[in-house]
Amino acid sequence: MPTVLVIEDEKDLADLVAFHLEQEGYCCLVAHDGATGLAEARRSKPDLILLDLMLPGMMGTEVCRTLKGAELTAGIPVIMLTARGEEIDRVVGFEMGADDYVVKPFSTRELMLRVRAVLRRKLPASEVATISLGTLLIDVERHLVRVAGEEVQLTSTEFKLLMNLAERIGRVQSRELLLQNVWGYSYLGDTRTVDTHMTRLRTKLGAAGELIKTVRGFGYKLEES
Repeated sequence: MPTVLVIEDEKDLADLVAFHLEQEGYCCLVAHDGATGLAEARRSKPDLILLDLMLPGMMGTEVCRTLKGAELTAGIPVIMLTARGEEIDRVVGFEMGADDYVVKPFSTRELMLRVRAVLRRKLPASEVATISLGTLLIDVERHLVRVAGEEVQLTSTEFKLLMNLAERIGRVQSRELLLQNVWGYSYLGDTRTVDTHMTRLRTKLGAAGELIKTVRGFGYKLEES
């Protein structure tokens, strides 16, 4: 049972998040300020930390920087919770070592998807047997994809595209980032290549292709309808 530490000063929100985490089968710890959260992280070494950006006494960015700078806690993934939607806040969070972010107000459903995705990325590949979303089932080790029980034949590139989205469920991936992750840093094509392959992938997935959402002018994300 993975342990998740919630560091959030809004008690009602912290209690709500803790409730949903426990409903999902996680063991949940709660702290309401940065110093207490940092001490709890050092004591319990949780599998994941949900960290509010705006905390009394010690800012979330400072908590994150301290966690990532210490050998004991550096490997603990952190999802930043922030009421700010500006790009600079996300950039600062990532520079401090955060693994993901969720902007308030957020749905608990989206948050649980992010939690599962980040914890899944932390596991060795051999422990991540399958990824399931609706009728879509991805067998990671065998590189197999099934929709409603029927196997779907994908090319290696299509599989990589799907995995890039599945490992970051609910989070938008830009076309440029997908080019980088799937084709490599040295790929010199334009972003229309991503659109072409994504169209083919959606077609092959049939009804499950609707799980891949287009974010106009930016990229794509995978989420349950």
